[in-house]
Amino acid sequence: MQSIWNGAISFGLVSIPVKLANATVSHAVSFRQIHTEDGGRIRYRKVCELEEKEVPSSEIGKGFEDADGSIIPITEEDLASLPLPTTRTIDIVAFVESERIDPLQMGNAYYLMVNGAPAAKPYALLREALRRSERVAIAKFALRGRERLGMLRVVDEVIAMHTLHWPDEIRSPEEAAPETDVTVRDAELDLADALMDTLGDVDLDSLHDDYREAVEEMVTAKVEGREPEPEKEPKQGEGTVIDLMSALESSVREAKRSRGEGEGEEAQAEGEDGGKGEEAEVTSLSSRRRTGTRAKSSTGSGSGAKKKSAPAKKKASSGSGKSASSSSRAKSGSGRSSTAKKTASSGSGTKKTASSSTTKKKTASSRKRSA
Repeated sequence: MQSIWNGAISFGLVSIPVKLANATVSHAVSFRQIHTEDGGRIRYRKVCELEEKEVPSSEIGKGFEDADGSIIPITEEDLASLPLPTTRTIDIVAFVESERIDPLQMGNAYYLMVNGAPAAKPYALLREALRRSERVAIAKFALRGRERLGMLRVVDEVIAMHTLHWPDEIRSPEEAAPETDVTVRDAELDLADALMDTLGDVDLDSLHDDYREAVEEMVTAKVEGREPEPEKEPKQGEGTVIDLMSALESSVREAKRSRGEGEGEEAQAEGEDGGKGEEAEVTSLSSRRRTGTRAKSSTGSGSGAKKKSAPAKKKASSGSGKSASSSSRAKSGSGRSSTAKKTASSGSGTKKTASSSTTKKKTASSRKRSA
């Protein structure tokens, strides 16, 4: 592993000679700029804007641009005269809990390697002290012409160092927050929790850069003089998402489908429906939690029970409607309407009804006369 810096860790009165090496490597695909007409390489040249001619590296120095645009030359002697005690030293200033370090502060990662056999013992001492205390070391060091802040921690059997941004370099998050107040409902949070549970955990080592692999395959195909295989189009969601709840419900169903969960249940439900492909019923997670049951997808037997209970509900609602109608009619107290109701239900003709009422009237009049 190639080192990029040599120095020492200052641990109180203990000095540990170390070498600094990059802990990460970039696998990003890089492209060159070319002239599309003839494929010639496009290069940048360093040109002096006063003389309008290219300047060699030996004639290029540093300068500080003032507020009025003027350039103040800065020489290497000027920089060397500045008090910078951490030029070749990683000076530990404190030991703190790792929770106190905001991930926003963390930058590049390096490995600190022992520089010489005598440094092995103090190196191991600092490593084990950090491991047992479950703390990290905060240090100052100089790299590439400027003083930096660093954090030392243990990774397996090695001390790793992360560059940290200075506290005044962290921008306030207030400017990035939503400008309008947003209210999140409990039902939406329940669905978000269900989606997180469905997606579950992942092995970080299994993640890889699909785009880089596709670019490398395309380049290989061009070199070999063949057409690259077309990439499969990503599956698009069906329908239009109306609101956040619909999006969350669809996401939960899609996540379960991608993990192979609920396929047997869907097939059983389709068989019971006769292949009609009816849309599955979505039960609110908040109502499930109130009944004390955990949010799970409905089984095939459950869906069948719901279908059987549906006609019963219809009959119940029909019966209640008839009872309400009959009670309101009973309250009217009209003997005539009651007789008409009985006549209509028995299915007798209109003539028989009229004859019966006429006979009753004659009987009533004859009783009055005899009285």
